[in-house]
Amino acid sequence: MRMLTIWGKVLVWIILLSINILGVEVGEYNLEEIRLRDPFIVPVAKEGRYYIFGTDWRLPGGPGFLSYHSKDLITWKGPYIVFQRPQGFWADRDYWAPEVHHYRGKYYMFASFKAPGVCRGTQILASENPAGPYQCITEKPVTPENWECLDGTLYLDKNNNPWMVFCHEWVQVNDGEICAMPLSNDLKKATDKPILLFRASEAPWIKRWTPEPGKISKGLVTDGPFLYRISGGELYMLWSSFGKGGYKLALCRSESGELRGPWKQKKTPLYENDGGHGMMFSNFNHEIMLVLHQPNRRLLERPRLFIVAEKNGTLKIDSWQADKETCKGISSELK
Repeated sequence: MRMLTIWGKVLVWIILLSINILGVEVGEYNLEEIRLRDPFIVPVAKEGRYYIFGTDWRLPGGPGFLSYHSKDLITWKGPYIVFQRPQGFWADRDYWAPEVHHYRGKYYMFASFKAPGVCRGTQILASENPAGPYQCITEKPVTPENWECLDGTLYLDKNNNPWMVFCHEWVQVNDGEICAMPLSNDLKKATDKPILLFRASEAPWIKRWTPEPGKISKGLVTDGPFLYRISGGELYMLWSSFGKGGYKLALCRSESGELRGPWKQKKTPLYENDGGHGMMFSNFNHEIMLVLHQPNRRLLERPRLFIVAEKNGTLKIDSWQADKETCKGISSELK
């Protein structure tokens, strides 16, 4: 009986430790209670639900991805594991920035992965349902094998041809790049070589990333590209990097209205208060929403939501469900 009591205590300890690793219990949470970076929200009209995905550092049992779902963007249920490293999977670390796109009747997850001695790359997973589970559709990433890449996103051109827009990482090229390459209709391979859209240094406000005070400055970062075409037909891209004061969300516009650009950078970031890696979506009231993470500090980051308005052929963001401290980073140029 004493042995059972001891093992019972051990079991309780293990359960409590697992909860502590997660930092949360499965249940209902307000958005500000969710610790998640690189947030990506998918509205599913037939369910009347929104799904949020992102980078999470605290999964038990190995690396993977979590999601939450909500009917009102305020109260969220979860977390639910939608992908966890399968046996034999090549990558064992840096499971980053999952984003989910509805394409040809399925849900496709674009996510970045890494392993020692192997270049970081974006791999594509698929599921019949937004809630997963997601499974790899290829054995390797779609991004070039000898390139350090991350943050791939899906873009459909005017002929509905699929492209991946992604970052060629600063760790390899120093001046980080945003590139694009056409994909096969099944999203399993590239059908041509990547093209360069722009470099980080083209943003007038950008600064070299310094990991810690007193450390040697590193490269010019490009993170999290996301494309959005406004009602007037203009094509915009969100992306993120570092400037004076920390992490920022940038906005640029294609002067041709097409993916190949040329891309003109806004003089100031769209959001400047140590937040970024954003994306936009339409809510069920047909309002354009922006979600990003803020602050850009590990285990402290939270998803932040804003309403986006089209004004004079550009974009304006206003606060929504956010405190004054968060909202003060909105660029005055775009108010």
